[in-house]
Parts: sequence; structure tokens; C-alpha cells
Amino acid sequence: MKHTYIISYDLKGSEGYEDLFEAIKEYSGWARITESTWAIVTEENHTEIRDNLGSYLPKGSRLFVVRSGSVAAWRNTICSNDWLKKNI
Repeated sequence: MKHTYIISYDLKGSEGYEDLFEAIKEYSGWARITESTWAIVTEENHTEIRDNLGSYLPKGSRLFVVRSGSVAAWRNTICSNDWLKKNI
């Protein structure tokens, strides 16, 4: 079963962004919510996502993965409101 997960990160240094972005975009559904927060739709679980995306992070970087709940509120997101309404 597919679920939506929220991913947030803080990368150490100025390198690694493009590799991480490409890895996130490999998931079947994705949206960039803010500069360092994305949502993905996948059958993987939270630890699988963490391990996969963690392999693209420079040493000392932070990564947070949580399965989306049933309610959310937002303002001024990068992605469309329609995507969030459908997937969150």
C-alpha cells in the first residue's frame, strides 16, 4: 500500500543537493513543499526511505522522515495546493 511521507533535511555544506533531489524524484509521486521539505508517495516504509535518501547526504547532515497524517494546513508552498490536498 502506498503512503505519503514528509521528508525534511539540513545538509552540511553546499554540496549534495542535486543528488538528493534526483533521489527524491525517483519516487512515483513527489512534491517540493518548502526549500528543505518534500513529500513523496511510495510503498517503502520510513526506515527504507531514510536509508535510501541518507546515502545521498554529506556526513553530518540531518534527515527527518514521517508518514503523513490525516490533517494538515499550509500557506505559500512551492508545490500546488491540489497535489497536497490529494496526497496529504
